[in-house]
Amino acid sequence: MPLEPNDDELELIRQSGAALRVGRLSLASGTGSYRVKASMSRVARALGVDRHEAHVTLTEITTTSHRGRSFRTEVAEVRSIGINADRLSALEQMVSRLDDAYRTTGQIASVDDVNRQLDQIAARRPLYPALLNALWSSIACAAFAFLNNGGVIELCGVFLGAGLGQLARRAMLHRGYNQFGVTMIAAAVACFVYLGFVLTLSTLGLTDSQHQAGYVSAVLFLIPGFALVTGALDLAKLDFSAGVARLVYAMMLLTSAALAVWGVSAALGVTPDPVSPIDVAPWVLLVLRLLASFFGVLGFALMFNSPWRMAVGAASVGMVANVVRIELVDAGFVAQGAAAVAALLVGILAAWVAPRMRVPRITISVPAVVIMVPGVTAYRAVFYLSNGDTTQALAYGFQAALVVTAIAIGLAVARMLTDKAWAFER
Repeated sequence: MPLEPNDDELELIRQSGAALRVGRLSLASGTGSYRVKASMSRVARALGVDRHEAHVTLTEITTTSHRGRSFRTEVAEVRSIGINADRLSALEQMVSRLDDAYRTTGQIASVDDVNRQLDQIAARRPLYPALLNALWSSIACAAFAFLNNGGVIELCGVFLGAGLGQLARRAMLHRGYNQFGVTMIAAAVACFVYLGFVLTLSTLGLTDSQHQAGYVSAVLFLIPGFALVTGALDLAKLDFSAGVARLVYAMMLLTSAALAVWGVSAALGVTPDPVSPIDVAPWVLLVLRLLASFFGVLGFALMFNSPWRMAVGAASVGMVANVVRIELVDAGFVAQGAAAVAALLVGILAAWVAPRMRVPRITISVPAVVIMVPGVTAYRAVFYLSNGDTTQALAYGFQAALVVTAIAIGLAVARMLTDKAWAFER
């Protein structure tokens, strides 16, 4: 007959389950595996576990908790992957409180108290209803459109297309539809709305141009920025299983959206050609770029369910760094070099801002660099590849890959400069 667990073993089972629950909520909220492991380890220690080890991938967590001669191994799967900055912040604050109390007083936390706090965090509803969430998407993509040299008509079309695309995306995701299918549908909706708007204006004679080149900006709300950045940071921490899985997931989402863009382009006979910069005074252009960068990052941060205070912090950091990147490119720097410098600046500023705001650094740094991700370039790569133009596809594809790699390097170096846990392997 199997032996019944004694009281100490039952308590270890409860402690292990509470720590695992922290990991599941963190992973489902979009943070990297390094942060998931750290959060579980800190909570387990505060609960009285001697040693806690974990293996975390994109959708699975395997943990082992040790206390004395007893150990408990558990496996959990997280099927719902999304971004919830508000939940990440609440989890980080809870973990820090438990860890600080244990370090200062040596008092072991109650499993019931931890579960009660986790119940409250899990029950938190999104900060913004669907229409507001769609509005944040519209603002972010319209700012992207300006930074991609779009004019007033492009901005209006992108505003409409991105908003309706995000509205459709959120509605389908909340009903449990497959993410890759939802991504393709949302991209198609955004493209059709944008092209319908500008073609209607052209037909009515309200503009002498069809303004087709800006339509790629309408789908930039689908850029998997969190997955790209956290995946690259996981690789920097030598967590290859999680890092590769996240990057593959991000590429599948990006490809799903790009194929939808190509399908709409092929059906309507349009191409995502580059647009010439607008002709205004240099100081006016600088001010407009600052505003567009601020509102672009703000829109993405709010779309990620960030509280206003957190979103404004990310937008302020992103505004400075993104304009530095653009000015460096205009001065003749290669795009990936400028991206690395800007990402390094984001990482350093986030290391200063986040602790003072008492929020996770990732909720400041990732929205601030999402606006630097070359989404338009990546979409063009898939477009030309689908059309059989391999030379153009490779050129745009390598350019996009180099910029994303440079962003990850910049953030990783910033973490190494400001965090001993990243600077040294222990």
